[in-house]
Amino acid sequence: MSNAEQHDHKILGRELDLFVFSDLVGSGLPLFTPKGTIIRNLLDEYVWELRKNYGYERVEIPHITKKELYQKSGHWDKFKDELFRIKTREGHEFALKPMNCPHHTQIYARKPWSYREMPQRYANSTMCYRDEQTGELGGISRTRAFTQDDAHVFCRMTQTKEEFLKIWDIVHEFYKTFGFTLKTRLSLYDPKEAKKYLGDKDVWAVAEGILREIVEEKKADYFESIGEAAFYGPKLDFITKDSLGRDWQVATIQLDMNMPERFDLSCVSENGKPERIVMIHAAIMGSIERFMSVLIEHYAGAFPLWLSPVQVAVLPIGEGHQAYAREVMKKLVAEGIRAELEDSNETLGKRIREAETQKVPYIAVMGDKEVSLNTLAVRKRGAGDTGATSAEDFSQLIKKEIQSKLG
Repeated sequence: MSNAEQHDHKILGRELDLFVFSDLVGSGLPLFTPKGTIIRNLLDEYVWELRKNYGYERVEIPHITKKELYQKSGHWDKFKDELFRIKTREGHEFALKPMNCPHHTQIYARKPWSYREMPQRYANSTMCYRDEQTGELGGISRTRAFTQDDAHVFCRMTQTKEEFLKIWDIVHEFYKTFGFTLKTRLSLYDPKEAKKYLGDKDVWAVAEGILREIVEEKKADYFESIGEAAFYGPKLDFITKDSLGRDWQVATIQLDMNMPERFDLSCVSENGKPERIVMIHAAIMGSIERFMSVLIEHYAGAFPLWLSPVQVAVLPIGEGHQAYAREVMKKLVAEGIRAELEDSNETLGKRIREAETQKVPYIAVMGDKEVSLNTLAVRKRGAGDTGATSAEDFSQLIKKEIQSKLG
């Protein structure tokens, strides 16, 4: 198998039992297995841990909407060819949501807000749908159904920079965990293609100036790219290299001064008058599915311990060691460690090879000696035998490594 095949997420996804596609469900619509779902949830919860420290609150929205919402937001004209459309029995036209921001504006718009209550920060990991062409689909890196770890900040113009810097810190903390270094693309409006964008060019100039000030203040490794802005505002896109040296665009932070105008979003200022707010769009992973494909290929399926669906394979050598192995596994599971008992009739060597093929980080073997001494013989992925240890000491070692998110 070539190096590219060894890293190919489509091959590894099948071999490691992470996701599957079904002809009956449709192309571009991945189904995630229990193991794949563990990884998805761990990534999503990690982003949430980082966000909640900065005052974000979770919200939830439906997956469909009347077309009028997207007409008002401007997405209908820009994205109508990519929408999955639904006709109701009464003849109304709905669409499966391709993005979440218009829905979130309506959560903000539910009541008047005082300047004292700003910013409002909404986080929402939810699936979106786009009618991608069959030839554009590729495993889970480009799909028709994808999950955005989305967030929107509704704030005053004077709070924009501070909120951007908070998201900047979340982005860099998250990607540092995986050993990724980031460069930044300042994605700008293209004056030669003005019809592609919403809003006045002077508004765009103000927004772009704020973003340029941020990257310069951060002394970031950045470059400017005209024409890469979202249709409603400029953005900072973060780009990294994986273990094969390939570039990937990952996180994005977008400044939107147009949608608040279209939806008449405001707060009451100190002088008691309505003040137009701005909106910040922020996705840390972007698409969870796409980011998973990047991670699978970056690690060639050998995930760090905290992210591995199975963290420990428990292998009794023979039938007489199974009761002790079950006891050990229960102790590990009780400590929050994802352990699986491998007690099939296959030889020990074959079971070890299978656990290694599945890229399980730790293998705990137990025979007569281990049962008599109440120990485990431990093998670590990439390091081989690491010696004997008690179940308690092994458990503490594992928990410490999980908490550190190293490896």
